[in-house]
Amino acid sequence: MIRTVETEPHASPPVLAAYSYCEAVTGRQARNFAYGIRLLPTAQRRAMSALYAFSRRVDDIGDGALADDVKVARLEETRALLTRIREGGVDEDDTDPVAVALTHAAGQFPIPLGGLDELIDGVLMDVRGETYETWDDLKVYCRCVAGAIGRLSLGVFGTEPGARGVDRAPEYADTLGLALQLTNILRDVREDAVGGRTYLPADDLAKFGCSAGFSGPRPPEGSDFAGLVHFEVRRARALFAEGYRLLPMLDRRSGACVAAMAGIYRRLLDRIERDPEAVLRGRVSLPGREKAYVAVRGLSGLDARHVTRRAVRRRA
Repeated sequence: MIRTVETEPHASPPVLAAYSYCEAVTGRQARNFAYGIRLLPTAQRRAMSALYAFSRRVDDIGDGALADDVKVARLEETRALLTRIREGGVDEDDTDPVAVALTHAAGQFPIPLGGLDELIDGVLMDVRGETYETWDDLKVYCRCVAGAIGRLSLGVFGTEPGARGVDRAPEYADTLGLALQLTNILRDVREDAVGGRTYLPADDLAKFGCSAGFSGPRPPEGSDFAGLVHFEVRRARALFAEGYRLLPMLDRRSGACVAAMAGIYRRLLDRIERDPEAVLRGRVSLPGREKAYVAVRGLSGLDARHVTRRAVRRRA
C-alpha cells in the first residue's frame, strides 16, 4: 500500500532557499511541467521541483557537448551524489541546492529514488547512441527516462485512502510516463534526427518506408510518413487510456496536476495527428489559453470521473 502524503513539517531557511532554486530551474526550463505542478499544495510542488531539477541535471549532461567519456564520468558522479542523498549524507548547508532539496523531499515523502538511477541508465543509453529495433526495445528506454519519473512522482502524490486497485498505481504511473515520452518522441522527431538520434523503432520505420530518416522538412521520398505518425499516435493513445486509470486513485489536486500535464500532451498528440508533417517543420506546441483550459478541466475532476465511469461500466 502506498502511503498517503503528510502535512509539511517546518523547513529551515537553507532548505527553503534550495527549493526556491529548484522551482526557478523548473519555471525556466520546463513550462509544461511547471504548469502542471502549480496546481499542487506547496510541499508537493517543492518536492516535484526538486525531482525535476535533479532530472534536468542528468538530461543536460546527456544532451551537452562534452565528449562521451566525460559524459559517462559525469553521470556516474551524479549517481554517486544520488547515493549520498539516499543515505542521508547531504547536510542542509551543502553547497548543492538540488541535493539539499531532494534530500529534504525524500525525507518527507516515500519517493522511490531508485527511479533516478533508472533515469541515469536511460541517459547512458543515449550517450552510447543506442537505437531500437522494436517497440519492446524502445519501451525499455522509455521506462528509464519517463516511466521512472511517473513512479517517482507517485511517491510525492500518494494515493487516496480506500481507493480501489492502488497496488497497480505504480504500473499506471509508469504507463502514463511511456505515453508522454512517445508523444515527446513524435514531437521532436526532426530535432532528434538533426542531432543524430533516432528513437522510433526500426521495424516501424521500415514498415512505412521511413528508414532513410527525417533530416529535412519533408518526409523521405515515397514514404508513408502520415501512416507512421498515425500508427504511433494510436499506440500513444492506448498508453494514455491505460495510464489514466491512475487518476481516481489520487487526491483532487494531485489528480488535477497529472490530468493537466497529461492533457497538454494529449492535445499535442491531437495536433500531430491532424498535421503529421508539422513535426518536420518545427516544434508543435500549445498556446497558453489552451493549457489554461486543460488545467481547469483537471481541477474539475472531469478526466478522473470519466475514467471511473468507464471502470464501472467494465465491471457491470
